[in-house]
Amino acid sequence: MCLADPKYFTIPGCSYNVTMKMALVSIFLLMILTDIHASVHPQKNFDLQRFAGRWYRVGLAYDSPSFVRHRSKLTISMGTVEPKENGNVNMTMWSLTSSGCYSKVYIYRKTSVPGVFTYYSTRHRRVKDITVVETNYTEYALVLKHKKFNKEFTQVALYGRTKKLRADVMEKFKAYATAQGFPKDSILTPPAAENCPPSGS
Repeated sequence: MCLADPKYFTIPGCSYNVTMKMALVSIFLLMILTDIHASVHPQKNFDLQRFAGRWYRVGLAYDSPSFVRHRSKLTISMGTVEPKENGNVNMTMWSLTSSGCYSKVYIYRKTSVPGVFTYYSTRHRRVKDITVVETNYTEYALVLKHKKFNKEFTQVALYGRTKKLRADVMEKFKAYATAQGFPKDSILTPPAAENCPPSGS
């Protein structure tokens, strides 16, 4: 019997082809990424009532191939977090598109873990998890969507109570996104959208 060391392509008496080597490396990397995202924890002692109110999405890390062509069009969007009596959350998001400014309401359902919610994505036709990784409630929040890493579904977002945050908070967001496996060109800090949402909203 031949026991081959995966560090090498060939060993005397044994042979490994390139495809096998690449497959082993891919499996290893997938195991690492899965372990990283499995260990994601929400904000300690998360307080939904303190988290409620208006937030602006001022940063986004997203590496979906279908999103690449839209990166330059991304703008800061506004959302409002409205806690419900049953522990769920209504999240209203305002977004600017080529046809104008519109709002959409998402229902985030509570889980047994404070700071972790789920919602059904009509776009991707699947249930996703939302984790509030870190927040100080009055200034910023780091949020991870879909912690089982998948380029098409996983995002890291930075929310602020205002449209502009301190430089060190922005660097914290970029460092966290990089640690989650996002390349630098997928980490975006978009400009503000003009007249979206409309005045008075």
